[in-house]
Parts: sequence; structure tokens; C-alpha cells
Amino acid sequence: MEGEELNPAIRRRGVLSLGVVGVGVAGLGATAVRSPAAARPPVLTAQTTEGPYYFDVKLMRRDITEGLAGVPLEVRFNVLDEAGRPFAGARVDIWHCDATGVYSGYADQGDKRHIDTRGQTFLRGNLNTDADGVAAFRSVYPGWYEGRTTHIHFKVLNGTRAVLTSQFFLPDALSEFLYTQSPDYRRGRVRETLNSNDGIAIEAGQTVLGAIRQESDCYVASLTVVVDRAANPVVARPPVPGDGPPPGLDRTGGPPPPRGSRPLEGNQRLSALVPGNGSAVVK
Repeated sequence: MEGEELNPAIRRRGVLSLGVVGVGVAGLGATAVRSPAAARPPVLTAQTTEGPYYFDVKLMRRDITEGLAGVPLEVRFNVLDEAGRPFAGARVDIWHCDATGVYSGYADQGDKRHIDTRGQTFLRGNLNTDADGVAAFRSVYPGWYEGRTTHIHFKVLNGTRAVLTSQFFLPDALSEFLYTQSPDYRRGRVRETLNSNDGIAIEAGQTVLGAIRQESDCYVASLTVVVDRAANPVVARPPVPGDGPPPGLDRTGGPPPPRGSRPLEGNQRLSALVPGNGSAVVK
């Protein structure tokens, strides 16, 4: 994979200092399924907006990087049905931005709105879940763009019907470390939107917060996804390359931010990056 790799020793020290490995990371993950002894059914994963950058790439593939620069990331979905059983044979679609915050397939992107990626398919793909309900993609850690926190889009389809459209949110502490320490992600300004002040992340809640672990050659981001096989949610028409955002969405791919939301500053931002260090939710 192209791009300058972080020195493993520096990477480990930096991530440890932010509390995002081992037990600290496990605490960031949301387990949607209760223990077998619990009487209640598993909690369904929250639906979120599709955003303006989806199209069916029709590429069944595990590796979606297409040689792009970035920190290696395996994105692992553990798909269960409404009864908590592995959902084998479901189709999972994934799409997200590159290290610089740009999606494939669309024009008018980037900090200066001059990047055109129409006709390209990087960081998109489809996989069917295996007998254990697992679909795992080889990717790179996503970057960020104005108005949104770090996220990965995905769909789960039962046959041709999308039973879930949602977004997978990654821990801010790890994102901040990579964005400031890896040359592939460095920008001329600091991102303003974190999980705690992103309207879509706040509305979606705990069921779409993933868990991260570090392996020798990559990070692994895992999310347990619980879907209703019979669901038939209403999803806006996916735009075609060249379209603007669908009606009701802003340029970031989601609804306007909550009333009164604002960038996090000072201690608020530190609290958002270090779990347990106070509350930084902007209301």
C-alpha cells in the first residue's frame, strides 16, 4: 500500500498516550447484542442518512483501497438478525472518503471544491457475509471533511432490499493522533467536528460506535450490526455522480447540525478526545 507508514514504536506510544488501545478501546465499542441469558431481544442498529455520495459500485471485493495512501485499516462487520443469530448471505456495501476527505465518483469536492473523481471507485465495495455473519474489508483509515466527524458509510441488503443504511463512527482520540502524526492525513487546519458535536452521530447513538484494536500490520475496526430481515426502511434516491446533495441535506451529506451546535474549543475539545474527561456534547 502506498503512503508513508508510521514508525510502529511512535505509533504505539502515541496511541497509548491517548488511551485508545487495549481496554481503553474496547470501552469505545458498542455491543448491540445482549448475553444469551437476557430475556430482551437484541437492540437494532440505528438507521442514519445515506448522504449524497452513495452509488452501487457493483464490485464484490475485500480490498477496496485501489492502492491509495493511508494507514491500513480492516473494517469488520459482524451482522446479526433480529433474533441475534448470524445473518449469513447478507450483502454489505461500504463507502467512505480517502485520507484527504474525498469520495470516489463525484465532482466538486475537497477544501477548495475543485477535486473531480467521477468515474473512479476507490474505497467502495460489496461483500456477502459468511456463515458467521462476517464481512471484512481491507481499506485505509478515513480522513475528514468540513462539517462531519470521522465515519464509514455502510448498507446491509437482504436480497435486493436494503434493510439497514447507517454510518460507523470511529474513536476521536485515534483519529486525532493519525491526522496529526501521519503525513497522509495532515491538513492546514484542525477539524472542528468530532463525535460529540456531529448531529448525525449524536442522533444515531451507541449502536454505531465501533471498537478498534491494533495488529502488526493494520488497525481493525469492528462493529456488531443487528438488522431486521423484514425491514423496508424508506431511503432517499441515491444520487448519481454529478448530482448535488439530495433535498434536505447540506453539503456534508447529512441534515443541518442541531440548533445551537458549534465547534468545540479548549477544554471541551480535550474532553471529547479523552473519554471520561468531562462532557463535551454541544447542545
